[in-house]
Parts: sequence; C-alpha cells; structure tokens
Amino acid sequence: MFLRLLSDVRWRPAAPRWSGAARCPRSTSAAAEPPPAPLPGQARVVVCGGGVVGASVAYHLARLGWRDVVLLEQGRLAAGTTRFCAGIVSTARHVSIELKMADYSNKLYQQLEQETGVQTGYMKTGSISLAQTQDRLISLKRIASSLNVMGIPCEIITPKQVAQLHPLINIHDLVGAMYVPEDALVSSANVSLALATAASRNGVQIHERTSVSHVLIQKGRVTGVETDRGKIQCQYFVNCAGQWAYELGHSGDEPVSIPLHACEHFYLLTHPLKEPLASSVPTIVDPDGRIYIRNWQGGILSGGFEKNPKPLFTEGRNQLEIQNLQEDWDHFEPLLSALLRRMPDLEALQIMQLVNCPESFTPDMRCIMGESPTVRGYFVLAGMNSAGISYGGGAGKYLAEWMVNGYPSENVWPLDLKRFGTLQSSRTFLRHRVMEVMPLMCDLKVPRWDFQTGRQLRTSPLYDRLDAQGARWMEKHGFERVKYFVPPGKDLLDLDQSKTFYKPDWFDIVGSEVKCCKEAVCVIDMSSFTKFEISSTGDQALESLQYLFSNDLDVPVGHVVHTGMLNEKGGYENDCSIARLSKRSFFMISPTDQQVHCWAWLKNRLPNDSNLTMEDVTWKYTALNLIGPRAVDVLSELSYAPITPEHFPSLFCKEMSVGYANGIRVMSITHTGEPGFMLYIPIEYALHVYNEVMNMGQKYGIRNAGYYALRSLRIEKFFAFWGQDLDAFTTPMECGREFQVKLDKGMQFVGQEALLEQKQNGVYKRFTMFILEDHDTDMDLWPWWGEPIFRNGRYVGKTTSSAYSYTLERHVCLGFVHHFDEKTGEELVVTTDFINQGEYEIDIAGQRFQAKAKLYPFSSLFTHRRRKDEVELSGYQRE
Repeated sequence: MFLRLLSDVRWRPAAPRWSGAARCPRSTSAAAEPPPAPLPGQARVVVCGGGVVGASVAYHLARLGWRDVVLLEQGRLAAGTTRFCAGIVSTARHVSIELKMADYSNKLYQQLEQETGVQTGYMKTGSISLAQTQDRLISLKRIASSLNVMGIPCEIITPKQVAQLHPLINIHDLVGAMYVPEDALVSSANVSLALATAASRNGVQIHERTSVSHVLIQKGRVTGVETDRGKIQCQYFVNCAGQWAYELGHSGDEPVSIPLHACEHFYLLTHPLKEPLASSVPTIVDPDGRIYIRNWQGGILSGGFEKNPKPLFTEGRNQLEIQNLQEDWDHFEPLLSALLRRMPDLEALQIMQLVNCPESFTPDMRCIMGESPTVRGYFVLAGMNSAGISYGGGAGKYLAEWMVNGYPSENVWPLDLKRFGTLQSSRTFLRHRVMEVMPLMCDLKVPRWDFQTGRQLRTSPLYDRLDAQGARWMEKHGFERVKYFVPPGKDLLDLDQSKTFYKPDWFDIVGSEVKCCKEAVCVIDMSSFTKFEISSTGDQALESLQYLFSNDLDVPVGHVVHTGMLNEKGGYENDCSIARLSKRSFFMISPTDQQVHCWAWLKNRLPNDSNLTMEDVTWKYTALNLIGPRAVDVLSELSYAPITPEHFPSLFCKEMSVGYANGIRVMSITHTGEPGFMLYIPIEYALHVYNEVMNMGQKYGIRNAGYYALRSLRIEKFFAFWGQDLDAFTTPMECGREFQVKLDKGMQFVGQEALLEQKQNGVYKRFTMFILEDHDTDMDLWPWWGEPIFRNGRYVGKTTSSAYSYTLERHVCLGFVHHFDEKTGEELVVTTDFINQGEYEIDIAGQRFQAKAKLYPFSSLFTHRRRKDEVELSGYQRE
C-alpha cells in the first residue's frame, strides 16, 4: 500500500514511448522483458534526471517547440527523491519567484490529468500554517499580503477557525494561522510520469536505466554526453540529477560547480483512523513545532525539519536508486512529540512505517537554476530544498524558457546558479551549511538575519582591526561585511540576539553613524565590491565596452562613468561604475554578488582577441569609502595634494599617495549621494592607509560605519541598487536613469533598440520613492522590502528597498508602480501625472499606511534636519 501511494511506479501508459527495464509487471521469465531501445546518436538537448524536475523541463521544452530532446534516467522514472516526496503543493513562500513557481505548478498539476489521462492524485485540500507566537503570525501576515495581491486566495484565521477546518488539531497554544484554500496534494511520482507521458507524446525520447558518466565539452561549450550505453552528441545538457547533481557537475571535461548537499529527511505513515480522515482535510504546517501533517489514505503522513539534521553522502555517490534509509526513531522523537502535542488523539494510532529518504539542500535555501558561468549550453535545475513538487512545474517552465528564448519570463536572479562562486562548493562548507539550512526551513526568519556557518571565508585585510572595534558582521557572496559598530559599553550579546519585525535595537547606533556621515566623516570598508580591469593594446577595450554598456565611455582619462550593462530588452544585467585609467585601460566596479554573473556575461560577449584582456582584481584591492563633508580635509592632509572641486571634480579618478603608500586609486564618489571619496588600495597597504586615515581623522570626528548606514543614506537619496531594486527586467527609462544612457554616442549598444522604443512609447512601470506619513517608528511594524503598494485602493506594485531616513525622521520605501486597466487588467503606460495624482498606501503585514510618492529625491530637505511635524506638504513638492 505504501509504495503504491507514494510512487505507483508500475503504472505505464498503454503505448509507452520511452525505453528501459520494468516496462510491465514482474515476470518469472527474464525473456519477457523487452530489450531497451538504442540511444540516438545526437539530439539538441539531453536532460539528465527522471524525477519531477527533469520531466518538467522536458515537458516544457516540448511545449515550446524543442522536441529533439532526450531524457535520461539512471534507474526508473520517479524512483529518486520524487518517489518519497510527501506530495504537498504549497504556495506559501517568502520569495516572490518561489511563490510564482509554486502557483504555476499548482495550476499545471490541476489540469495535467485531463491533458495526459494519467491519474496524478491531485486533490485541492488547502493548507493551514499555524502560529504559536505573535512574530510567527506577523511572518504569516506578510506572506498572506503577497499571496492576496498575486490573486491567490488566502486569509488569516483565528484558532477557533482552525479547529473548525481540522477538528483533530490542538489549538490551545495558537495565536492565529494562515489558510490557503487552493493548496493541494498530489502523487509526486504520478505527476512525474504524467509530465513524461506528455513530453513523450510531443516527441521527447525517454531512456531509463541509462547513466551519464561524462559531459563532453570543447572550447567552453557542451558537445555531448557519454553514457553507459553509448555517446550522444548534443548542443545543450541539463543537469536535473537532484542530490547527484554535484557529482555530475564535476564529471565533465570542465567542472561545473553546483553547491548542494543531501540530508536525511524523515516522515511517518499511519494506518487509517477509526473514523478515517476525509481526503479533503487541509494540510497542516506547524513551523514552530517543525512539522507538517497531511491526510494519507484515511491516516496521516507527518514529517518535519529537525534541529539536528543528519547530512549524508558527503563522500559522494553511493546509490543507483534511492531506497528507504535506515529508521532512526530516537532521531525522529522530537518531531513525533510535536505531532502528538498538535494531534493528541493520535496517541493510540498504529504507525505503519517511518520513512527516511535523502533530500538535497542548497547554501541559501533557494533552488539552483540557470546556465553555467563557465560552460555554454550547460544548464542546471536542482537543489529543491524539500520543495521539488511545489516548484517542479514552474521551475521547469522558467528553465525551458531560458534555453529556448535566451531568458525566462520572470526575474529568476534569486535562483540563478551564478549567485554562487566556487568557494561555496567545498564539501566541508556544504556539509556544515546544510546542517544549518535544514532547521532554518522552519525557523522564524526576521529581516536581516544571517547564516552562522561558513563564515569568515572571504575577509578584508582589515577584518581583525574592525572586529576589535565592535564590528557586527553580515555575509554577502561569502564576503564578510560590517553591518554597524557597537559602541563600547553596549551589550553585544543582547544586540546579536535582537530579532524583530519592529524597531531594532541597532536603531540608535546606525543613526549615530548616519549623523557622522552627514556632519563629519566616516569610513566604511567596501572591499567586497567586484573589481575588473579591462585593457587592450589598441582600441579594442573601448570599442567593446561602448557596445556592451549604455553610457558613453569615450571620456577623458581620469573620469568615472555610471552605466548599465544591459540585455537586449534594455534590462540591467549589471549596474556599475567604470573609471578610464588610460586610453586603453578601464577599471570597473560592480556589486559584490556580480562577481560570477558579470564575469560570465562579459566573457561570453567580448571578442576572442589576444590583444584584449580582462582580469578579476577584486582580491587585489581593499576599498575604503570615506564619506562626509570633512572627508576632503582628511584626504588632503594625508596626500599633500589639492582635493578642492576645481582640482578633483565629482566622478573623477586619480592615482595618489596616501600616507606612505603609493598607487592608491581615489575616486570622488561614495555610492550614497554624500560628499566623499572611494579609496582603492593595494591590499599590502590596506592596514597602513586605514590607520593613517583614522589617526588623521580624529580631529575631524572620524568614526567607523557599516552597510546599514550606507543603506539608509542611499535610499533617502533615491539611489537604486542592482539585485535589490534593479534587475534584468528593469530598464534605465523605468528607474529615472535616462541620464546614464547615451542613445546618440555614435555607435550601437546592447539594449539600444528597446530603450528607443520606450522613449517613444513610454514605460509600463516607474521607480518611485515613498515616504510613510502615518507610521509610528517606535510602535508600528517596519517595512523591510516586498510590501504591496496600493494606489487609490488598487494594487500597483511592491517595494524593493526600505530604510529609516534619519534626515526625514520617517521611513522611506522604494518600489515600482504599474498602471493596470481597471476593467481588463491590461498594463498601461505609467506617466508622471499617474504617479503624482494618486493616493498611496504601503501594506505592512496586512496593515496599510499612507505614503507620499515622489519621482525625485527630497533634496531640499537634506540641507537641515526637521522634525516630522515640521515637514509640510509644500516641502514634498520641491525637487
């Protein structure tokens, strides 16, 4: 009964179009099993992995017209992790793209049975997420706000309503819950088989019992695969090998890093209750109890994510098909206790089986999708973090779009393989990180939480010096960055444990750093920024960069240019600053998490010319941001060089001596809108220059500052950051950066046609600044990011960044406003009048706060500080 429900792997359509063993019930005669069909010699795409993810990719490629596709499975279809999947399709997700994937999957599975004739076990049961604490309820309310504006029915309900929907649930410790009525249950293996059936009918060839042993690569491109049954030439290879994806990635002529690691995952199955549970009873998710509970043939299936997970297969691959691993009741006991507390009537219920199966997890709890940065045509979709059935349909769709069209239909950067570097592929790192990740699946994630494992991996030369001065750290792309500095006498432990959706304990600390940036001078270590040098023997560097970037880089030597690296749609693949060091040499500064993505983008598009070179010099330079009106005094005294605006204008770069150190690249830019300089220091001089700056700056009131202060400064100045506000679907015209585009620079550049079209026809979203007007900073929930924006009571977009402005003494949110036709829902052009004539509200966990919208920064308010009640409406109209 157990195997039949969870896999039903013996089911096959009447006329299967894939080959392999076990095509029919087991026979006493070995001859009854037909021989497998021969492999094709070539195909356009080879997909490795016959679980729900691989089947979804094949299905969607065929739907998009790519039918010369071969799907290879080392065992039987759906016999891996998919076979043991709990079958819960849940749309309750924090990350927008994950929510969209789950919603698409739900809709796809709902119609899949009718499309294919394969019974998928789809049952719309709904789900109830329980909250035992007020903070958990706030977290659920934030999710509910996102679900509702996405058109997914959802409501926050009381404990009594929970009992009405599921009478066996103990509600005595609950403060509320979230009910999503359209969540569903499926037979995961049958969903996979249905997708495979549809793909097969559309021409996809499926071969079971076929293992990929080697991926063939020539000149940085996929050319084929070697299997235990022969070789297949192909243009594209898709690694959907689940927990084996890491090993498979290293099996090619060039290794492809896919950072994931398996952990044991436990759930139990029971016999039916005396009064069997109805098939439509909602699924229960109890994150504070770390468990989930669903109906299973009149009994229950219940598992969870324990605090002390058990990683496995660290040494590598050891199973062809996944079998049920060894039971461990002692390990499962905390989850069993949580289950019996939540459903006390189960005490006497007979347990049928404890299932132990491997699940793969990634370093940041998000799945891995996209093309390898080192091998063209090598795509990956793996690391589902125990949500493969929820994400499988949508993830397969986006990856297929990416392959066929060159880009997916949504911004998938949070899932992109290129968000990781090779440093995250250490097996030791992965083993330790997944031991933290698995409990985090249920832990309450308040804003700006940080991973604790795999830290101090990439550090600035100043790390120990800053740490001794009270630096509190966060991590970005493996690099340690300072959040803020704890003053002497503050309770460090209390601050480290401060986690809240409300006003945080670091509020006054960051405020004092911001004040110093505005009135004196601060130093922020920004060494994590990505830094490339691009040079040539002739004009190749300039000509190539002119084509790949939207602004005009043919500027005098020593000038710095803000520019976008755009795609063909005009969207930002990168937002950076480029300094012209000489006629044939350029220094490019990009966000920290652009190191892999930007390198791959440029490498794939720069001409293959031995006279043109690009070097990643991120590790060669320590970057200090010297911010504030007294920065010029500190720098001039240390360099004995004139630093006045006449000698050192804005957006200028000079190589200078600072203290005893030569060769310091000094730029008149701070990335905040405040006066100051960026110092790019060869790492061997970093400690000397830092000490000199701090010693000289004492008489000017210098202090250290962190990224939280930087965030507040840049948001109140309406500065957009890539990865937060800007992405591949956002153009300069949509975020007020037309001045960073030179449409008439004398040569074509990537994205130019799309921008010309927008200039002529208008844009369908506008980057907008919002000031919360009726928000109490001390008492109300804070906006962080992702809050819905309402105009005249109608949803028009979401915030992308939020911060408290210590200058305005109010919260500032940045986000995009769309214009939808009220009758048809069609997107319309967003005009300045549309922005200015609306009444706006920001939804924070279900509570709406009035906001004033602006398309330009409130520059007139930055000259002096005003209290809230002194900021009159007339002040908002100034620009």
